[in-house]
Amino acid sequence: MFRGLRSILIIFFIVIGSVFLWEKGKSLNPFTQQEIKTTHNMVLKEMLVLGKIELANFTFRDVVEQELKFNYLPNPKAILIVQGNAVGCIDLAKVKPEDVATKDDTLIVHLPDPELCHYSIDHKNSRIYDTQYAFMNEQTLLNEAYSRAQEKIKQSALEMGILEQTRKNADLVLRPILENISKKKVVLQFQLKATLDNPK
Repeated sequence: MFRGLRSILIIFFIVIGSVFLWEKGKSLNPFTQQEIKTTHNMVLKEMLVLGKIELANFTFRDVVEQELKFNYLPNPKAILIVQGNAVGCIDLAKVKPEDVATKDDTLIVHLPDPELCHYSIDHKNSRIYDTQYAFMNEQTLLNEAYSRAQEKIKQSALEMGILEQTRKNADLVLRPILENISKKKVVLQFQLKATLDNPK
């Protein structure tokens, strides 16, 4: 009886030892490590090529009224119908090797925050609707009106969630590209905040 029990215990420990050595061997397998490193390098190279990828484009159309104040003269006024756009993007050139990790058959990529890359007025599709008392100050009046309109485009884009839309579009656009390169399931992760990167 004891001999049989001893045989069972020996077999049990042999099996456990074999499993342990197999798992340990996998982790030390130079070919496995090389494959992971190659996959990471391919993904990083592709993101560097893509650079600052534009993922959201908001178009705006608004009526802007601008007035210059004078003490003894009628106040010059202008009404503009302004069209413009704002673009949200992610700068993939900021992704570092430590931002890419592999877990089993999944590739995890930590992306930089979405940015409001630029916002501008489409002067071709914007026009002056009306001006009053602007004979001597028309250019100043219009410059201030366009400047105010451009600032409003930025504010409206942020309030309407262009950064969040950029983040969502990254999952729709970027994830399939990286999955095709790596041949793995890709999970994109972001930081909790989003930034403005010197837009103009």
